[in-house]
Amino acid sequence: MDRRDFLKTLAAAGAMLTVKNNGVMDVMASTVPSNGAAAADSKYADLAAVMNGEPVPMLQAALKELGGIERFVKKGNKVVIKPNIGWDRTPELAGNTNPEIVAELIRLSLAAGASEVKVFDHTCDRQQNCYPHSGIEDAVKKAGGIMVPADQQSEYVQVDVPKGKSLKKAMVHKAIVDCDVWFNVPILKNHGGALMTAAMKNHMGIVWDRRAIHSGGLHQCIADICTYKPAALHIVDAYRTLATNGPQGRSAADVVLTKALFASTDIVAVDTAAGKFFTQVNKNINFDDIEHIPDAQALGLGTMNLDKLNVKRIKL
Repeated sequence: MDRRDFLKTLAAAGAMLTVKNNGVMDVMASTVPSNGAAAADSKYADLAAVMNGEPVPMLQAALKELGGIERFVKKGNKVVIKPNIGWDRTPELAGNTNPEIVAELIRLSLAAGASEVKVFDHTCDRQQNCYPHSGIEDAVKKAGGIMVPADQQSEYVQVDVPKGKSLKKAMVHKAIVDCDVWFNVPILKNHGGALMTAAMKNHMGIVWDRRAIHSGGLHQCIADICTYKPAALHIVDAYRTLATNGPQGRSAADVVLTKALFASTDIVAVDTAAGKFFTQVNKNINFDDIEHIPDAQALGLGTMNLDKLNVKRIKL
């Protein structure tokens, strides 16, 4: 990967890497809605794309454009946050969601009146290592949330996926089944099979038998599982991007400090924006090859046409 094609150094207290704007990256190119005056009539942004900030300020800026946490969390709600905690990696290695984003989302949900906020992931490495080493377990507890286990089949129940094309049933974690509202909070990164992990791919952590998804046609099954109880909001953490050797990475050399965040109620739109961003970080991946995004659009889960949406682009 030739980083000189898309990175530049900013003169500040220290050097910071950030992604250059170009033709494909125009999702971050300005601070006005993408479709002009018509979009300005919308009450809330359809998609917020934030850049050049720290994790918490970027999340706060995105939520402001999307109507605030109160749009999604009502008093007494049981809330679930589903980050990526799949790998025994520290935050610097970008295998898991940034713990600061998870903690702030807990604090905001509780302040909005949530009765509880649970956090889990069906990890790939041992849960007993992933939860603490990711920094998420400690962050969750300090913010007032509850870490729940996800490493036993008894924690899942079988549900129908009636809108699924290939995946018709799945074992889904009880926390998702029982909650009033849930937030899908993945980290943006490379994946060997799906090419990219973002909002859709993060759904594999809510199911027990991931082998069924892999064997049933990975891209279509990823799209299918997203039709079950859609998240209220999808927040893609791209503060650090695992550009290569995903989904867990090998070393810090695989990580690019991109300082971005994408958020939307539309899972197709947020993965489209994140995907176009990601394919500038790893130019060896073609956006058109990330097949689960158009598969999800075909299922009616959202739109890939960002020009039709009210996109707020924010540079901090």
